[in-house]
Amino acid sequence: NIKQMKIAILLPYKENFSSEYPGSVSIFLKDIIKLSKYKNFVNIYGYTKFKNKFSKNYINLNFKKKILFSTTKQYLLKFIQKTSNKNIHILEIHNRPRYVKYLLKYFNNIVLYYHNDPLNQKGSEKVSDRMYLVSNLKFIIFNSNWTKKRFLYNLKLPLKLKKKLLVIHQSTDRTKVNLKKKKKIISFIGKLNTSKGYDIFGDALKKILIKYPDWKAVVIGDEQRENLNVRQKNYILLGFKKHKYIMNFLKNVNICVVPSRWEEPFGRIALEASSRGCALVISNKGGLREAITNGIVIKKLNSTNLYNAIKKIIENPILMKKLQRDSLNNFTLTNKNAAFKIDNYRSQILKF
Repeated sequence: NIKQMKIAILLPYKENFSSEYPGSVSIFLKDIIKLSKYKNFVNIYGYTKFKNKFSKNYINLNFKKKILFSTTKQYLLKFIQKTSNKNIHILEIHNRPRYVKYLLKYFNNIVLYYHNDPLNQKGSEKVSDRMYLVSNLKFIIFNSNWTKKRFLYNLKLPLKLKKKLLVIHQSTDRTKVNLKKKKKIISFIGKLNTSKGYDIFGDALKKILIKYPDWKAVVIGDEQRENLNVRQKNYILLGFKKHKYIMNFLKNVNICVVPSRWEEPFGRIALEASSRGCALVISNKGGLREAITNGIVIKKLNSTNLYNAIKKIIENPILMKKLQRDSLNNFTLTNKNAAFKIDNYRSQILKF
Protein backbone atom coordinates (compact mmCIF):
# COMPACT_ATOMS: atom_id res chain seq x y z
CA ASN A 1 0.00 0.00 0.00
CA ILE A 2 1.58 3.28 -1.13
CA LYS A 3 -0.01 5.16 1.81
CA GLN A 4 1.99 3.06 4.29
CA MET A 5 5.30 3.56 2.52
CA LYS A 6 8.20 5.56 3.95
CA ILE A 7 11.30 6.82 2.17
CA ALA A 8 14.20 8.25 4.18
CA ILE A 9 16.90 10.42 2.61
CA LEU A 10 20.11 10.74 4.61
CA LEU A 11 22.34 13.72 3.82
CA PRO A 12 26.07 13.90 4.49
CA TYR A 13 26.82 15.28 7.93
CA LYS A 14 26.85 19.11 7.80
CA GLU A 15 25.19 19.29 4.36
CA ASN A 16 23.08 22.42 4.88
CA PHE A 17 19.53 21.72 3.75
CA SER A 18 18.93 25.44 4.01
CA SER A 19 18.97 28.60 1.92
CA GLU A 20 22.06 29.57 3.95
CA TYR A 21 25.12 28.06 2.25
CA PRO A 22 23.38 25.02 0.74
CA GLY A 23 25.41 22.35 -1.02
CA SER A 24 24.58 21.13 -4.51
CA VAL A 25 23.02 17.98 -2.99
CA SER A 26 20.50 20.06 -1.04
CA ILE A 27 19.66 22.27 -4.02
CA PHE A 28 19.06 19.17 -6.14
CA LEU A 29 16.85 17.47 -3.54
CA LYS A 30 14.69 20.46 -2.61
CA ASP A 31 13.48 20.76 -6.21
CA ILE A 32 13.16 17.04 -6.99
CA ILE A 33 11.09 16.09 -3.95
CA LYS A 34 8.26 18.48 -4.88
CA LEU A 35 7.80 16.69 -8.22
CA SER A 36 7.94 13.11 -6.93
CA LYS A 37 4.77 11.03 -6.82
CA TYR A 38 6.10 9.86 -3.44
CA LYS A 39 6.58 13.40 -2.07
CA ASN A 40 4.17 12.85 0.82
CA PHE A 41 6.11 9.80 2.00
CA VAL A 42 9.63 11.23 2.02
CA ASN A 43 11.59 12.59 4.97
CA ILE A 44 15.04 14.15 4.69
CA TYR A 45 17.48 13.72 7.57
CA GLY A 46 20.57 15.80 8.13
CA TYR A 47 22.40 18.18 10.41
CA THR A 48 22.56 21.94 10.06
CA LYS A 49 22.86 24.88 12.43
CA PHE A 50 20.83 27.16 10.14
CA LYS A 51 17.18 27.84 10.94
CA ASN A 52 15.72 28.34 7.46
CA LYS A 53 15.13 24.84 6.12
CA PHE A 54 14.21 24.16 2.49
CA SER A 55 11.31 21.86 3.30
CA LYS A 56 8.86 20.91 6.04
CA ASN A 57 9.71 17.24 5.64
CA TYR A 58 13.28 17.85 6.82
CA ILE A 59 14.27 16.39 10.21
CA ASN A 60 17.38 17.76 11.89
CA LEU A 61 19.53 15.20 13.74
CA ASN A 62 20.59 17.21 16.76
CA PHE A 63 23.07 15.55 19.12
CA LYS A 64 25.73 16.61 21.61
CA LYS A 65 29.14 15.66 20.34
CA LYS A 66 31.17 13.38 22.59
CA ILE A 67 34.86 14.12 22.32
CA LEU A 68 36.10 10.52 22.35
CA PHE A 69 33.50 9.17 19.94
CA SER A 70 33.37 9.34 16.15
CA THR A 71 31.09 12.16 14.96
CA THR A 72 30.01 10.00 12.01
CA LYS A 73 28.92 7.15 14.31
CA GLN A 74 27.06 9.55 16.59
CA TYR A 75 25.30 11.01 13.56
CA LEU A 76 24.30 7.57 12.27
CA LEU A 77 23.15 6.41 15.70
CA LYS A 78 20.92 9.47 15.97
CA PHE A 79 19.49 8.71 12.54
CA ILE A 80 18.77 5.09 13.56
CA GLN A 81 17.05 6.30 16.74
CA LYS A 82 14.89 8.76 14.78
CA THR A 83 13.79 6.12 12.25
CA SER A 84 13.50 3.05 14.50
CA ASN A 85 9.69 3.13 14.60
CA LYS A 86 9.12 4.52 11.10
CA ASN A 87 9.18 1.27 9.09
CA ILE A 88 11.46 2.68 6.37
CA HIS A 89 10.94 0.99 2.98
CA ILE A 90 13.77 2.75 1.12
CA LEU A 91 16.84 4.52 2.49
CA GLU A 92 18.65 6.83 0.08
CA ILE A 93 22.16 7.80 1.22
CA HIS A 94 23.79 10.76 -0.49
CA ASN A 95 27.52 10.92 -1.15
CA ARG A 96 28.71 8.88 1.84
CA PRO A 97 29.59 5.29 0.86
CA ARG A 98 31.17 4.76 4.26
CA TYR A 99 27.70 5.00 5.88
CA VAL A 100 26.49 1.94 3.99
CA LYS A 101 28.19 -0.90 5.87
CA TYR A 102 26.96 0.43 9.20
CA LEU A 103 23.37 1.04 8.07
CA LEU A 104 22.92 -2.27 6.23
CA LYS A 105 22.40 -3.86 9.66
CA TYR A 106 19.23 -1.80 10.10
CA PHE A 107 17.75 -1.18 6.63
CA ASN A 108 16.92 -3.55 3.77
CA ASN A 109 16.51 -1.41 0.64
CA ILE A 110 19.41 1.03 0.43
CA VAL A 111 20.25 3.26 -2.54
CA LEU A 112 23.52 5.19 -2.67
CA TYR A 113 23.97 8.46 -4.58
CA TYR A 114 27.39 9.64 -5.77
CA HIS A 115 27.90 13.38 -6.24
CA ASN A 116 31.71 13.14 -6.19
CA ASP A 117 34.49 10.89 -7.44
CA PRO A 118 33.96 7.42 -5.87
CA LEU A 119 37.71 6.75 -5.88
CA ASN A 120 38.28 9.70 -3.54
CA GLN A 121 35.71 8.67 -0.93
CA LYS A 122 36.14 6.44 2.09
CA GLY A 123 34.17 3.28 1.60
CA SER A 124 34.68 3.04 -2.17
CA GLU A 125 38.38 3.66 -2.78
CA LYS A 126 39.23 -0.03 -3.15
CA VAL A 127 37.88 -2.50 -5.70
CA SER A 128 36.71 -4.67 -2.79
CA ASP A 129 34.81 -1.68 -1.32
CA ARG A 130 32.97 -1.08 -4.59
CA MET A 131 32.23 -4.76 -5.09
CA TYR A 132 30.70 -4.85 -1.61
CA LEU A 133 28.53 -1.83 -2.39
CA VAL A 134 27.20 -3.06 -5.72
CA SER A 135 26.51 -6.51 -4.23
CA ASN A 136 24.55 -5.23 -1.24
CA LEU A 137 22.73 -2.12 -2.49
CA LYS A 138 19.52 -2.01 -4.51
CA PHE A 139 20.81 0.74 -6.81
CA ILE A 140 23.78 3.10 -7.06
CA ILE A 141 23.02 6.48 -8.64
CA PHE A 142 25.70 8.63 -10.30
CA ASN A 143 25.42 12.32 -11.12
CA SER A 144 27.36 11.81 -14.39
CA ASN A 145 28.68 9.12 -16.70
CA TRP A 146 32.15 10.28 -15.66
CA THR A 147 31.42 9.47 -11.99
CA LYS A 148 30.04 6.06 -13.00
CA LYS A 149 33.14 5.36 -15.08
CA ARG A 150 35.31 6.15 -12.06
CA PHE A 151 33.31 3.70 -9.93
CA LEU A 152 33.88 0.97 -12.54
CA TYR A 153 37.66 1.53 -12.61
CA ASN A 154 39.31 -1.94 -12.45
CA LEU A 155 35.92 -3.41 -11.51
CA LYS A 156 34.55 -6.27 -13.59
CA LEU A 157 30.83 -6.79 -13.04
CA PRO A 158 28.33 -9.27 -14.47
CA LEU A 159 25.40 -7.73 -16.36
CA LYS A 160 23.05 -8.41 -13.44
CA LEU A 161 25.07 -6.13 -11.15
CA LYS A 162 25.74 -3.52 -13.85
CA LYS A 163 21.98 -2.98 -14.07
CA LYS A 164 22.10 -1.57 -10.54
CA LEU A 165 24.25 1.35 -11.72
CA LEU A 166 22.17 4.30 -12.94
CA VAL A 167 23.07 7.80 -14.09
CA ILE A 168 20.67 10.54 -12.99
CA HIS A 169 22.21 13.93 -13.68
CA GLN A 170 21.58 16.82 -11.36
CA SER A 171 18.85 19.05 -12.71
CA THR A 172 17.13 22.41 -12.53
CA ASP A 173 13.91 24.03 -13.72
CA ARG A 174 13.11 25.41 -17.15
CA THR A 175 11.95 28.98 -17.40
CA LYS A 176 11.42 31.65 -20.05
CA VAL A 177 14.49 33.74 -20.78
CA ASN A 178 14.44 36.81 -23.01
CA LEU A 179 17.79 36.67 -24.80
CA LYS A 180 17.31 40.27 -25.99
CA LYS A 181 17.55 41.45 -22.38
CA LYS A 182 20.97 39.86 -21.83
CA LYS A 183 23.60 42.33 -20.63
CA LYS A 184 27.30 42.61 -21.42
CA ILE A 185 28.23 40.48 -18.43
CA ILE A 186 30.77 37.67 -18.14
CA SER A 187 30.23 35.68 -14.97
CA PHE A 188 32.17 33.41 -12.66
CA ILE A 189 30.15 31.70 -9.91
CA GLY A 190 31.58 29.40 -7.26
CA LYS A 191 34.48 29.05 -4.86
CA LEU A 192 37.16 31.62 -5.61
CA ASN A 193 40.11 29.24 -5.63
CA THR A 194 42.65 27.68 -7.97
CA SER A 195 40.79 24.33 -8.12
CA LYS A 196 37.88 26.15 -9.72
CA GLY A 197 40.26 28.06 -12.00
CA TYR A 198 39.42 31.44 -10.53
CA ASP A 199 43.00 32.66 -10.93
CA ILE A 200 42.86 31.79 -14.66
CA PHE A 201 39.54 33.61 -14.97
CA GLY A 202 41.02 36.69 -13.26
CA ASP A 203 44.06 36.76 -15.54
CA ALA A 204 41.97 36.41 -18.70
CA LEU A 205 39.38 38.98 -17.64
CA LYS A 206 41.97 41.67 -16.89
CA LYS A 207 42.83 41.65 -20.59
CA ILE A 208 39.22 41.26 -21.77
CA LEU A 209 38.01 44.28 -19.78
CA ILE A 210 40.81 46.46 -21.18
CA LYS A 211 40.02 45.41 -24.75
CA TYR A 212 36.22 45.62 -24.29
CA PRO A 213 35.57 48.37 -21.71
CA ASP A 214 31.80 48.23 -22.24
CA TRP A 215 31.74 44.69 -20.76
CA LYS A 216 31.70 43.73 -17.08
CA ALA A 217 32.98 40.71 -15.16
CA VAL A 218 30.65 39.80 -12.29
CA VAL A 219 31.90 37.26 -9.73
CA ILE A 220 29.68 35.52 -7.18
CA GLY A 221 31.26 33.42 -4.46
CA ASP A 222 33.80 33.48 -1.67
CA GLU A 223 36.78 31.55 -0.36
CA GLN A 224 38.34 31.75 3.07
CA ARG A 225 41.41 29.67 2.26
CA GLU A 226 42.75 31.63 -0.70
CA ASN A 227 43.03 35.32 -1.50
CA LEU A 228 42.93 35.87 -5.26
CA ASN A 229 41.86 39.50 -5.55
CA VAL A 230 41.44 41.23 -8.90
CA ARG A 231 41.25 45.01 -8.75
CA GLN A 232 40.07 46.55 -11.97
CA LYS A 233 37.32 48.77 -13.28
CA ASN A 234 34.26 46.75 -14.35
CA TYR A 235 35.43 43.73 -12.34
CA ILE A 236 32.68 43.33 -9.74
CA LEU A 237 32.91 40.91 -6.81
CA LEU A 238 29.51 40.36 -5.18
CA GLY A 239 30.54 37.70 -2.63
CA PHE A 240 28.14 34.98 -1.50
CA LYS A 241 24.58 35.16 -2.83
CA LYS A 242 21.61 32.89 -2.25
CA HIS A 243 20.67 30.36 -4.90
CA LYS A 244 17.48 32.16 -5.92
CA TYR A 245 19.46 35.34 -6.59
CA ILE A 246 21.96 33.43 -8.75
CA MET A 247 19.24 31.82 -10.88
CA ASN A 248 17.67 35.23 -11.61
CA PHE A 249 21.06 36.81 -12.20
CA LEU A 250 21.98 34.21 -14.83
CA LYS A 251 19.06 35.36 -16.99
CA ASN A 252 21.00 38.59 -17.59
CA VAL A 253 24.40 37.01 -18.21
CA ASN A 254 25.72 36.74 -21.76
CA ILE A 255 28.78 34.57 -21.09
CA CYS A 256 29.28 32.21 -18.16
CA VAL A 257 32.75 30.76 -17.54
CA VAL A 258 33.46 27.51 -15.66
CA PRO A 259 37.24 27.03 -15.94
CA SER A 260 37.76 24.26 -13.37
CA ARG A 261 41.20 22.71 -12.96
CA TRP A 262 39.94 19.79 -10.90
CA GLU A 263 37.89 16.93 -12.31
CA GLU A 264 34.36 18.22 -11.75
CA PRO A 265 32.08 15.25 -11.04
CA PHE A 266 29.33 17.18 -12.80
CA GLY A 267 29.21 20.99 -12.53
CA ARG A 268 26.03 22.54 -11.20
CA ILE A 269 26.77 26.14 -12.23
CA ALA A 270 27.32 25.02 -15.83
CA LEU A 271 23.94 23.25 -15.70
CA GLU A 272 22.15 26.31 -14.32
CA ALA A 273 23.81 28.69 -16.79
CA SER A 274 22.67 26.42 -19.66
CA SER A 275 19.10 26.53 -18.37
CA ARG A 276 19.22 30.35 -18.38
CA GLY A 277 20.50 30.66 -21.95
CA CYS A 278 24.10 31.66 -21.28
CA ALA A 279 26.92 31.17 -23.75
CA LEU A 280 29.12 28.67 -21.88
CA VAL A 281 32.90 28.47 -21.79
CA ILE A 282 34.09 25.46 -19.80
CA SER A 283 37.20 23.37 -19.22
CA ASN A 284 37.40 19.77 -20.37
CA LYS A 285 37.37 18.31 -16.85
CA GLY A 286 35.43 15.41 -15.37
CA GLY A 287 31.70 15.49 -16.07
CA LEU A 288 31.51 19.18 -16.99
CA ARG A 289 30.61 18.44 -20.62
CA GLU A 290 27.57 16.49 -19.40
CA ALA A 291 26.30 19.53 -17.48
CA ILE A 292 25.93 21.74 -20.56
CA THR A 293 23.88 21.49 -23.72
CA ASN A 294 26.11 23.67 -25.91
CA GLY A 295 29.23 25.75 -25.38
CA ILE A 296 32.93 26.18 -26.03
CA VAL A 297 35.09 23.51 -24.36
CA ILE A 298 38.72 24.46 -23.69
CA LYS A 299 40.84 21.33 -24.00
CA LYS A 300 44.08 22.91 -22.76
CA LEU A 301 43.18 25.22 -19.90
CA ASN A 302 45.20 28.39 -19.45
CA SER A 303 44.47 32.13 -19.32
CA THR A 304 45.45 32.67 -22.98
CA ASN A 305 43.08 30.01 -24.29
CA LEU A 306 40.31 31.27 -22.01
CA TYR A 307 40.90 34.84 -23.20
CA ASN A 308 40.71 33.70 -26.84
CA ALA A 309 37.48 31.76 -26.25
CA ILE A 310 35.75 34.75 -24.60
CA LYS A 311 37.12 37.10 -27.29
CA LYS A 312 35.74 34.82 -30.01
CA ILE A 313 32.24 35.00 -28.52
CA ILE A 314 32.28 38.77 -27.93
CA GLU A 315 33.48 39.51 -31.45
CA ASN A 316 30.96 37.16 -33.05
CA PRO A 317 27.42 38.15 -31.95
CA ILE A 318 25.91 35.50 -34.26
CA LEU A 319 27.92 32.78 -32.48
CA MET A 320 26.94 34.20 -29.09
CA LYS A 321 23.22 34.13 -29.90
CA LYS A 322 23.50 30.63 -31.37
CA LEU A 323 25.19 29.30 -28.23
CA GLN A 324 22.53 30.97 -26.08
CA ARG A 325 19.59 29.71 -28.16
CA ASP A 326 21.02 26.20 -28.30
CA SER A 327 21.57 26.20 -24.53
CA LEU A 328 17.89 26.98 -24.01
CA ASN A 329 16.34 24.90 -26.78
CA ASN A 330 18.41 21.77 -26.16
CA PHE A 331 18.13 21.81 -22.38
CA THR A 332 16.81 18.46 -21.12
CA LEU A 333 18.24 18.08 -17.60
CA THR A 334 15.03 19.24 -15.98
CA ASN A 335 13.78 18.54 -12.47
CA LYS A 336 10.76 16.83 -13.99
CA ASN A 337 12.91 14.33 -15.89
CA ALA A 338 15.13 13.62 -12.88
CA ALA A 339 12.12 13.12 -10.58
CA PHE A 340 10.63 10.68 -13.09
CA LYS A 341 13.84 8.60 -13.19
CA ILE A 342 14.10 8.56 -9.39
CA ASP A 343 10.47 7.49 -9.00
CA ASN A 344 11.04 4.80 -11.60
CA TYR A 345 13.72 2.99 -9.57
CA ARG A 346 11.70 3.50 -6.37
CA SER A 347 8.74 1.82 -8.05
CA GLN A 348 10.97 -1.09 -9.07
CA ILE A 349 12.01 -1.59 -5.45
CA LEU A 350 8.46 -1.25 -4.14
CA LYS A 351 6.86 -3.09 -7.10
CA PHE A 352 4.42 -0.23 -7.73
